[in-house]
Amino acid sequence: MTNLFPAVQLLQHCDNKVELQLDIRADIAYFEGHFPNAPVLAGVTQLHWVVQYCKQYFPQLAAVSSVEVLKFQLMIRPNDSLTLLLERTADATVLFSYSREGSKVASGRLKWTLA
Repeated sequence: MTNLFPAVQLLQHCDNKVELQLDIRADIAYFEGHFPNAPVLAGVTQLHWVVQYCKQYFPQLAAVSSVEVLKFQLMIRPNDSLTLLLERTADATVLFSYSREGSKVASGRLKWTLA
């Protein structure tokens, strides 16, 4: 079976905030070919995961209408352990950030249409 997502542990969940612990296993399919001998998780995969977790934890969100202030500060490698924070605002915007040991790895803002 192909693994497309990390192992996830829910750390915190309330109406507008979700915090997840992500264990980035080495067998995640997105590492294949990106890059040989030095695997790195692509930014598009990081964004895909944010969208999927937003849909899971904020079911009133329908579709992403824009991606803003997207920043990738540090590389994500196999066997990293990350925290993903999702914060939904009143205007159907989700602020997200990935962090590792207190250092920001990636962040951005997604604007959504409502269901």
